[in-house]
Amino acid sequence: MSIFPRQFTTTRSRVRDFLLLLSALLSVSLLLYLHHLHLPPSASFSTLQSPSTSPPPLSLDHILFSIATSASSLPSRAPYLRLWHNPLSNLNTTFLFLDRPPLEPSLPSLPPVIVQTNISSRSFGHRIARIVQDAVALNVPEIYWYVFGDDDTLFFTENLVRICSKYNHNKWYYIGSSSESYEQNEKFYFDMAYGGGGFVISAPLARVLARILGSCLDRYHHLFGSDARIFACLAELGVRLTIETGFHQVDVRGDLFGMLSAHPLSLLASLHHIDAVEPIFPGMSRINSLEHLFKASRVDPARILQQTVCYDKTNSLTVSISFGYAVQVYEGNQLLPELLTFQRTFRPWKRGKNVASSRYMFKTRDYPSDPCQRPLVFFLHTVTADTTGIWTNYTRHNAGNCSRTKAVERLKVVSVSSPNLDADFEEMVTPRRHCCDISSSSGEAMTVQIRQCGTYELIAMQ
Repeated sequence: MSIFPRQFTTTRSRVRDFLLLLSALLSVSLLLYLHHLHLPPSASFSTLQSPSTSPPPLSLDHILFSIATSASSLPSRAPYLRLWHNPLSNLNTTFLFLDRPPLEPSLPSLPPVIVQTNISSRSFGHRIARIVQDAVALNVPEIYWYVFGDDDTLFFTENLVRICSKYNHNKWYYIGSSSESYEQNEKFYFDMAYGGGGFVISAPLARVLARILGSCLDRYHHLFGSDARIFACLAELGVRLTIETGFHQVDVRGDLFGMLSAHPLSLLASLHHIDAVEPIFPGMSRINSLEHLFKASRVDPARILQQTVCYDKTNSLTVSISFGYAVQVYEGNQLLPELLTFQRTFRPWKRGKNVASSRYMFKTRDYPSDPCQRPLVFFLHTVTADTTGIWTNYTRHNAGNCSRTKAVERLKVVSVSSPNLDADFEEMVTPRRHCCDISSSSGEAMTVQIRQCGTYELIAMQ
């Protein structure tokens, strides 16, 4: 009598297990079905298993350059525009925005011209600010970033691609830098991107800014420049400036040697106010000297003006290299922090005796009036590249009849070898200065090799 109930209990347990298993299978099927409802029609379970493909790398095709100019200034600024724009001429992503039709109907090797309309009763600052609206209205496809600058702004376009690559173009970004002049920043804003140095706005933010710009600009008609008005409208949108120190407004005059020979540890993005400074290479015209700098920039854009310092303990020499520009050889031991400081070879932007005009946004050091108290200076002569690396040669610039130590008295040429600086994302976000070795120094020539520093290596005379 006890056997029958035991068989019945076993059968009931099996039925229960079967129902639980069936319920689990139905639940899994239902979850998979619901998940597929949220996939595009072409998606399948097999696509869920495959690794996701990364987006294509940013290129110049994805950046639109909007340049503010005028019919009167364009003829004299055309050589500057051609200098940086010629390699981009086949992309059709650069546009010149004018106040009226150009004086010369034919503008060879210049970007397309757009004459802005309905601006006769508006101020100069309002017209330039409205370029944001006009640039977005062009509706050029596949544009991720909008770059704005003046007709005397020199852009280093490959470096702009690298800079923009650091940021997500789907987010709201406003990128640039302030003025070198404390007085200019105090007069306008310290956290504003200055338009002459150029600034960058991500595409989603540019579209929103273009939509609200008309109503916003009316509130800021009292502001002088277009960059201040753009800054004000972006502030109303709740967007702050992302600072990249490679954008240079160049609110100084005179000789830029002190700035260019100690460039900050950041990619060179732009130079401005070219007509207000002396030619950057001695014995050359302004445009020829800039073309000379661009020769080195095109060979290794990420390294242009990057400062590298090394020491010759045996001969007690300090060598400071500004790649593609100049080499300074100091007699004696110069500590690195001192060499990173700008020498005051330049003058304030504002003329006059106002004390505030001589204050800068960075520390400076004296530049001796006596050339014999300065380091030996060697300016870029040639640049070559092959599969083994890059060679830049710098020749001595004689200033004054000076008595020098035996180690450098006959020195005429400094040759620098370096690997191509193909900066990856990690290096751009957390950059580290490179080191160098003086591999030979005798008689008329010195050879220096630039390399990455060791983990625990110090840049100092050991």
